[in-house]
Amino acid sequence: MTTVLLDPTIVLTAGLLVAVIVMTGAALRAWQGWLELKRRELDRVPGGTGTDEGSHLGTARIELADLKERIRKLEAIASGVEL
Repeated sequence: MTTVLLDPTIVLTAGLLVAVIVMTGAALRAWQGWLELKRRELDRVPGGTGTDEGSHLGTARIELADLKERIRKLEAIASGVEL
């Protein structure tokens, strides 16, 4: 007389169900962590209440100076002047 609870199909099915539940829980926890990370990144946007405003302003000035230099070089190339 074989016991129904020890049937290999039921044991395998129960094991797979537990594995799916564990994987789903891990994926949900990772998703919540990723969302929290994105919320923190949005809180640090320039113009917010963060303390990094000065560094963002300095970076913007450097990028603006770089763009002006590129424009100057392109205008010189367009006019046929060598630098």
